[in-house]
Amino acid sequence: MVESEAGEAVLRFVNTHADGGGRPELFGTAAGFADWAAGYELLPPEVVVTESDAVAARELRDALVTVLLAHAGDPAPGLPEAEKYLEQAGARYPLIAVIGHEGARLRPAAGGVPGVLAGVLGAVAEAAQGDVWGRLKACCNPPCHFGFFDRTRNRSGRFCSPGCSSQVSMRAMRKRRKDAETA
Repeated sequence: MVESEAGEAVLRFVNTHADGGGRPELFGTAAGFADWAAGYELLPPEVVVTESDAVAARELRDALVTVLLAHAGDPAPGLPEAEKYLEQAGARYPLIAVIGHEGARLRPAAGGVPGVLAGVLGAVAEAAQGDVWGRLKACCNPPCHFGFFDRTRNRSGRFCSPGCSSQVSMRAMRKRRKDAETA
């Protein structure tokens, strides 16, 4: 559990990709993306979702995962491109500031799929206003890249679970043994 609704929303979105552990790709088709969005009541069932909408969702998700990998200390070679994409997405999926006596929040300027994707960007912006954004990370275990909330005191978490940490350690140990044998 993340300490904010915005952080939860970001993790729900980024944790829709397939991994080596059997998790399916939820945005692989228009129907898959529509089912995911309807499951969280982000889209009414009558909204038509196209394959290009699913592609746009995957692109936004993948850019966010790249940034979350950078939060975890992964070299993330595509970081400049991901940040540029997110900047363009901010223009493509605009938000409106709603200001009231209890505070301010961002809401999508459009409905439909653009509204869903704008809502994700709004959740990122809200998470960035507090102590949440820097603690949202993606697992540094290459087949996983599962998004998680880093609860460590010094913010040094790099893996979503002890299992992923062990996998990375075992691969490194095997590589060192293999390198020592060939040397």
